[in-house]
Amino acid sequence: MFSQRARVGRTVVSIKDDAFYLNGRRTYENRTWQGYKIQGLLMNGRMVQGIFDDHNPETRQRWKYPDTGTWDPERNTNEFIAAMPAWRQKGLLNFTINLQGGSPEGYSKEQPWENNAFAPDGALKPAYLNRLKRILDKADALGMTVMVGFYYFGQDERLQDEAAVIRGVDNATNWLLKQGYRHVMVEINNECNHNTYNHAILRPERVPELIKRVKQKTRQGRRLLVSTSFTGGALPTDAVIQNSDFVLLHGNGVSDPARITDLVRQVRQRPVYSPKPILYNEDDHFNFDQPQNNCRAAISEYCSWGYFDPGKNNYQDGYQSMPVDWHINTPLKTAFFNYVAEITGTR
Repeated sequence: MFSQRARVGRTVVSIKDDAFYLNGRRTYENRTWQGYKIQGLLMNGRMVQGIFDDHNPETRQRWKYPDTGTWDPERNTNEFIAAMPAWRQKGLLNFTINLQGGSPEGYSKEQPWENNAFAPDGALKPAYLNRLKRILDKADALGMTVMVGFYYFGQDERLQDEAAVIRGVDNATNWLLKQGYRHVMVEINNECNHNTYNHAILRPERVPELIKRVKQKTRQGRRLLVSTSFTGGALPTDAVIQNSDFVLLHGNGVSDPARITDLVRQVRQRPVYSPKPILYNEDDHFNFDQPQNNCRAAISEYCSWGYFDPGKNNYQDGYQSMPVDWHINTPLKTAFFNYVAEITGTR
């Protein structure tokens, strides 16, 4: 019998040119759909609240479960893990999960809650790591990859200074490497050009410093693949494109599928671009029953696409507003996963 530790590392994500590989083989191997090449893509979903908690007693009860009247972070993670096999069976190969989550109201102007895997000095909180490890171990066993985001605007200010931010990047990177994970990628921060980031090192001009820092950390000859993202419709800077292992785009606010394709083309036309995967890991536009939609537009340019269903602060809806029902339980979720199954041929 193999121990859990011996099983870690069974799923290996890698990149060659502009394609993703799992265990040395291109994802969705030999698959095409409606004339588009699918092999090498990474269909994904924004599931950032899998380890969510709230340490602010004034807001914690906002996330209470309707059947119990209380919030329970362990229940949230357990239900997340229970839902993962169904996602994988539909062909989803990647999801994003964040150490500082996302807005638990879907979208919000202020963030009084405290969802933060980092202490003020950049140390990692054991309870968050415990929940994260259970999710990452399950993904490893299922043959899924995970994009772990470190920082989120509205929560980054809870780290006391720039040194703490750097220390947090080092601690999170070293922890992921120490676990032996080979199916994990890193997103330094969600939408680095968002104007509410408090720390300058998390903004576009300096975030390449942190990308390089993650790339420089190795364990037993391996390192983590890393990038960062920008707001919907924004083009990454030359320095981010050049230093990232893959290029992240967002489709929020982009209602015209033609703009989705245009962004991908613009990335590839930049002089600093060398062959590497491009993927949307956040887009809240759907229309999966229509001949033109943002997902199809991305795929037409050989670009992976990610589903962001913010929800409406209702347990029966969405994948970000807390509390979340992580199952494929709504018409919209069902439409997305059926679309992924059709595209990837995993019916």
